[in-house]
Amino acid sequence: MLLRIMLRRTHRGIGRPPYDNIALVLQGGGALGAYQGGVFQALCEAEIEPNWVAGISIGAINAAIIAGNAPGDRVAALRGFWEGITAPMGGLIGGAWDAMDAPSHGANMRRLVNDAHAAAALFQGAPGFFAPRMPPPYLHPAGSNEATSHYDTSALRKTLQQYVDFDRINHGETRISLGAVNIRSGNFVYFDNRTDIIRPEHVMASGALPPGFPAVEIDGELYWDGGLVSNTPLQWVVQDRPMRDTIAFQVDLWSAQGQLPRDLTEVAMRMKEIQFSSRTRQNTDQFMKLQRLRVALRTLLEKVRPELLETEEAKLLTTAAATTVFQVVHLIYRSRQFESDSKDYEFSRRSMREHWEAGHLDAVRTLRDPDALKRPPPDICVATYDLARSDAR
Repeated sequence: MLLRIMLRRTHRGIGRPPYDNIALVLQGGGALGAYQGGVFQALCEAEIEPNWVAGISIGAINAAIIAGNAPGDRVAALRGFWEGITAPMGGLIGGAWDAMDAPSHGANMRRLVNDAHAAAALFQGAPGFFAPRMPPPYLHPAGSNEATSHYDTSALRKTLQQYVDFDRINHGETRISLGAVNIRSGNFVYFDNRTDIIRPEHVMASGALPPGFPAVEIDGELYWDGGLVSNTPLQWVVQDRPMRDTIAFQVDLWSAQGQLPRDLTEVAMRMKEIQFSSRTRQNTDQFMKLQRLRVALRTLLEKVRPELLETEEAKLLTTAAATTVFQVVHLIYRSRQFESDSKDYEFSRRSMREHWEAGHLDAVRTLRDPDALKRPPPDICVATYDLARSDAR
């Protein structure tokens, strides 16, 4: 690809882009969520502060930390959370694995090391996040909370209280939306600080992925992870009323596009990617078509005789017409060759830092391209930007 002449030399100090809403949309993906921390760091360096954060699962936790801290403290709080829940494998076994983990050993050795760290998380949990139930769920009576999940997440409540100021969330200027699923009805819901008093339970409910994590009770109803229905909260942002000019930084942890798997391990990973990417591209494309129809309708209504605009049919069509501008900036984590289907529960410190650095690098490269923040023209009104697609040009 030819280098673009108009690329910015730096992403720092860009400042607020010309939109009413700056939304940060955070997908779920477990240990991969550190990628979102790196993206947010780059946004802060660019002096682009979102006024709306929407998240599901680990994205909900990152969203709560962002909204629950003062702007100058947010990156440090995110980093503190991720440093706290990840750690090198301890003991002699961990030391042996880490000693074997060198670049010269290649992708196969790194995959073996990562799988060992993932196995450690399965059997030991992640500090300040979750721990295996002892005794296991099969030894608890049916109907008890302990019988319905493999892990206890009570430590997460304390961690959230350490890194999140819930008074700031509920009285601050940053809007926050957290997606979850009502178990009894199967309905997808959003907890939003415009309508709800957000507590640790709301954050934990968004990340209560069964059968690993237990359901979370809120006001007499039980909730599971929102990723069971949709892992990408973009729709909640674009359907908000009244409609406002919006730029949405959509940070996905699962790529909808990928290679054909070559073995069962790659089959398992590709299944996860397809499932949890939640048809991101399809949903965005559908929204683009719908919004362009709204613009065309507005243009058409401007040509209609005034007396016709007073009819009930015209009034109904007017409510659907719009000229609102949307820019969706995709930032998508791309798996490395050595990663397997355990990448979302591989909580090693090294992998966390690599994910963070990958998010920061992708966001820096994106922000250096003026096209990423450019307002779509009025006749189009909605556009998307993807670093990977841009590089392909």
